[in-house]
Amino acid sequence: MGDCRAPTPFRAVTRPLNEPLPDPILLNIQFPFNHVLALVVASIPAGSAAAPAADWPGWRGPTRSGHAAATEDPPVRWSETENVVWRTPVPGRGHSSPTIAGVRIFLSTADESTGHQRVLCFDRATGRPIWDTVVHHGKIDPNLSRQSSHASPTIACDSERLYASFFTDGGIHLSALDLSGRLLWQQHVSDFVTVRGYGASPLFHDSLVIVNADHKGGGKLAAFEARTGVLRWEVARPALQNYPSPVVMWFGGRAELFVAGCNLVASFAPLTGKRYWEAAGSTETTVSTPVSDGRRIFITGGFPKSHVAAIAANGSGELLWQSNAGMYVPSLVVTEGHVFGVLDSGRAACWNAETGVELWRDKVNREVFSSPVVARGRIYVTGVDGVTTVLAADPRRLTVLAQNALGDEAYASPAIAGNRLFLRHAKKGEPRQEYLWCIGK
Repeated sequence: MGDCRAPTPFRAVTRPLNEPLPDPILLNIQFPFNHVLALVVASIPAGSAAAPAADWPGWRGPTRSGHAAATEDPPVRWSETENVVWRTPVPGRGHSSPTIAGVRIFLSTADESTGHQRVLCFDRATGRPIWDTVVHHGKIDPNLSRQSSHASPTIACDSERLYASFFTDGGIHLSALDLSGRLLWQQHVSDFVTVRGYGASPLFHDSLVIVNADHKGGGKLAAFEARTGVLRWEVARPALQNYPSPVVMWFGGRAELFVAGCNLVASFAPLTGKRYWEAAGSTETTVSTPVSDGRRIFITGGFPKSHVAAIAANGSGELLWQSNAGMYVPSLVVTEGHVFGVLDSGRAACWNAETGVELWRDKVNREVFSSPVVARGRIYVTGVDGVTTVLAADPRRLTVLAQNALGDEAYASPAIAGNRLFLRHAKKGEPRQEYLWCIGK
């Protein structure tokens, strides 16, 4: 599988903490920055600064289900001047979501003018850039759909290392970095035949990093040792275009790794790659990550058919119910016996998790490609236009609590940590500029 040594050339740029800020931040605060930082640090209990109570360690949060920790209480309302703790510019372009670990935030990005794909680090309290590491140099594929980017997978963090996957130089590559931005190892996962791009986020489980690389040339699901990058196992996947991120869920005390799409729902042993079971029920192409209520696995798909479906989680693969809702890209959330989702067309919907009865469906935005997240009985849905709609997780009716605009373009899903929302939005124009926003009360 190739050696695990860091490739050359390699560049890690570290910006000193006393460097002038590149953009006005802490927009609501009207006193000097050093005093603001002192107040922020003083508000963190002694001994907890290195490991805040709440992190968002990768795609879809702590449980990969879109749920924030039960204690989280982020704002309901904000604007570009209200409830903004800080804003910082993000170089390049990417659709990956923020990864939050300890006192740092991590993002992937790509510079289309140079072809560089990068991992960025920001200070969680202030938004100040800490380091910027170029992982791949000038070999991006120029053919992408408008819904994709050269940095769409969200970074995974295990508290010691970062794991970033990119499509570059005709294949999927997985890289591990330490928390100071030093590249530790890099592996070629699979060749990749692109139709729309690549967006599957890596998954850290136990001692492994698991990557899905489905594509119409014949892809694979592979697991690498997190510490060394050595290939632990791989399984062949059907030769079909498919874009989902894998997820591990527990049933009957057993961890199962799930991937949907390629006309299958498939379950594997995450530590060995052994196939537990697979069944028809998914469409050919999907983007979303499966979720579960403990008895059922909920999946969506977009090509050639659009659907939301429930599969029995007992290993039988039984299709329990199915809706023709056009939900291709956004993942679902499950809470209190109900399944909530938002269609790509911007219509939010709710189903009874057991019966599949659709309880309501109504418009909240024009177009949505991010996945909703849940905190305190509220669902946060970000549209392509940069408007985040906050809904009550109410099965009786659509209840809009607020609609909050930042910038005018957003593809990344929100992250929630420490009672704050972290949002990656862009201001369109020449030049287009992305920003990372921290929203808090």
